[in-house]
Amino acid sequence: MLVDVQNTIVISADGVAKKLGEYSDNVILVVNVASYCGNTAQYEDLQKLHDKYSKNGLKILAFPCNDFGNQEPDSLSEIRNFCSTKFGVKFEIMDKVHAKGNTTEPYTTLNRVEPKGDVEWNFEKFLIGKDSNVIARFKPNIKPFDDDLIAAIEVALDA
Repeated sequence: MLVDVQNTIVISADGVAKKLGEYSDNVILVVNVASYCGNTAQYEDLQKLHDKYSKNGLKILAFPCNDFGNQEPDSLSEIRNFCSTKFGVKFEIMDKVHAKGNTTEPYTTLNRVEPKGDVEWNFEKFLIGKDSNVIARFKPNIKPFDDDLIAAIEVALDA
């Protein structure tokens, strides 16, 4: 089942509602993030991915989420400050969301991607193609420079 996110509305860190379709013609990597998680070091490699592929059309959208073990209790401004000072993050940090249970977008839509169900943990990744269809879902243990994720990004960018 194709999951199209063209009309999925998300909220930017500045409180602006945006349709994910506004990013069409780009490849999007959506990641639910947390500052106090064992996976938090992935921010560093996500920034390296951004540095390497953004000029080719990769957009990384990080959605802070406090659904897993209270690992993202901070305010959005504290999160943005943490990400920029500790990891030099320059990709987009969006508004806080819920990725499981009573979800908020983009996860209400993304959790329909196979295998269907709520996000498992912080740093689960969804790759969205230039046509706004979700290409793949990667579990949290798949790191940003995992061969399968890189291959999928490169194929999507070349499409």
